[in-house]
Amino acid sequence: MTATLDIDKIRKDFPLLETNVYGRGLVYLDNAATTQKPLAVLNAINSYYREYNSNVHRGVHLLSQQATSAYEAARVKVAQFINAAHSHEIVFTKGTTEGINLVASGFGKEYLQPGDHILISAMEHHSNIVPWQMIAEENAAALKVIPMDDNGVLQLDALPALLTKNVKLVAVNYVSNSLGTINPVKEIIRQAHLKGIPVLIDAAQAVAHLPVDVQELDADFMAFSGHKLYGPTGIGILYGKSNWLNKLPPYQGGGDMIKTVTFEKTTYNDPPFKFEAGTPDISGAIGLAAALDYLNELGLEQIRETEHDLMQYALKMLATIDGLRFIGQAPERAGAISFLIDGLHPFDVGELLDKQGIAVRTGHHCTQPVMDFFGIPGTVRASFAFYNTKQEVDLLIAGIRKAITLLK
Repeated sequence: MTATLDIDKIRKDFPLLETNVYGRGLVYLDNAATTQKPLAVLNAINSYYREYNSNVHRGVHLLSQQATSAYEAARVKVAQFINAAHSHEIVFTKGTTEGINLVASGFGKEYLQPGDHILISAMEHHSNIVPWQMIAEENAAALKVIPMDDNGVLQLDALPALLTKNVKLVAVNYVSNSLGTINPVKEIIRQAHLKGIPVLIDAAQAVAHLPVDVQELDADFMAFSGHKLYGPTGIGILYGKSNWLNKLPPYQGGGDMIKTVTFEKTTYNDPPFKFEAGTPDISGAIGLAAALDYLNELGLEQIRETEHDLMQYALKMLATIDGLRFIGQAPERAGAISFLIDGLHPFDVGELLDKQGIAVRTGHHCTQPVMDFFGIPGTVRASFAFYNTKQEVDLLIAGIRKAITLLK
């Protein structure tokens, strides 16, 4: 049995959790949109700006060397966190969205031809749909979709027939942000690789909830965001196998991504610097490294068990509410629970919960095709982190019951 986390002690590490909303203690259940930041992260960012603020790389003065050392140490920590084979396989980005756009742009330029296909799943976030649509339109290619069933589970038996010779890349999420479904990405990668097809994994909703090992998964690319991992906004990660990063062209041009520049020709830097044009989010990388240190200290398995126990409790308690309908009922899930109340618009439910100090998210959650599949305008989504408590779940249940009374 894994040791349990001391949640009362942990909550003291997150100043914002002590906030009052409309005179009530905040119940923050919008973690799939962004997580709160521990003091360790806030202090690391503050320390950078107060003590050694400087630009990275090429500076010979002490502050620049300190900043560069901290920035590159963050890259190493990320590589260790996801078990990348090399730190140069870690590219700093603005977030998951930019990481996917980077791969879509480079891959499309080099490998996509008219009639080719990109294979995605039926439960993708818009950031793993739109970039592929854009590059497909540029190259007269097309998107194909792995279907899902009424429980929000991918129909993996359809995959072999979809992996045709026209498919040049598969791009799927590890965990659905709107349904909470944990997808069998290792099996998807295995089947794709049997056909010689590379795979990109959107891990934005996975890395905060599950231990992720890119070498075990054998992923070719993986993207995720710092702000969903208790780190700052504006910083993200693209992992890419060395052979792929060497083959893809740069995404943007500018400083730091070059070896030599003349008016006639530019030679590009080696990965990861080839993909990091301009001054990066230095403080973001340092803050993300602090977040990873914090998570490692708590223990990823302890986090997973704590959250799993909380999710099971929340599902059990939500099921006691008359007229509540779960949207997505996958047996393997993490992070988020989406639901509707019969006869009530999700926005109205969310607004009345807010007035009770309970923060949830309502709408389509940037997954409009998922909402279209279920024939609904959106959902109420409660999403959880290890710092949430069963007492907060009880407040959510009471808040929903009050909203039902007021709206019906």
